Amino acid sequence: MPRISAATIGEHRAQTQEKILEAIARLARRQGIDAISMTELAAEAGITRTVLYNYFPDKTALLLAFTERVTHYFVESYARDLPADASPSVRLRAFVRLQLTGLVAHPHPGAADLSATLGPDAYQRLAAHVAPMQAILREIIQTGVDSGEFQTADVEAAARAVLAVLGSERIPLTEGGRTLEEAERFVSVFCLRALGPGDSGD
Repeated sequence: MPRISAATIGEHRAQTQEKILEAIARLARRQGIDAISMTELAAEAGITRTVLYNYFPDKTALLLAFTERVTHYFVESYARDLPADASPSVRLRAFVRLQLTGLVAHPHPGAADLSATLGPDAYQRLAAHVAPMQAILREIIQTGVDSGEFQTADVEAAARAVLAVLGSERIPLTEGGRTLEEAERFVSVFCLRALGPGDSGD
């Protein structure tokens, strides 16, 4: 890869960190993030292992940074691509589409696997990183309840259920058993039916 030039040390560090995160995204698409070694990642990023460890001392730190980057991308994409006046159903479909698209673009282990890999303290930090994404989903559902488009007795539980259904598509998508369009259609229809006015959620 070409040498990075930067006006300041801070800019150089930011560029190098971005190279590392872009490299892990490429490797994750090919083999899954949990299978990536630090040696492979350093080679993919065009840096030495020593440089890599200067930025990320272990895989836990790397996973946290990568998750934060993906969440930031998701929140920005949602704000940019969704009309402000869209209905709750349209917004929920957009949420599902962006989540599944991100899962294909940046494959990662499921929550249970991450919990085992990271340990409880790091997993709590990971949960804090993804909180903005979960807040968007809760707001979509709450808006739907307020407008009468959705019915559920527990918005928080409904949001967890939507995320669980999304998570169930992780392996079929990443292993080629389901196309992105098939997964999007299934999850959207399933969740909209569950949240629809015909089901009180009690």
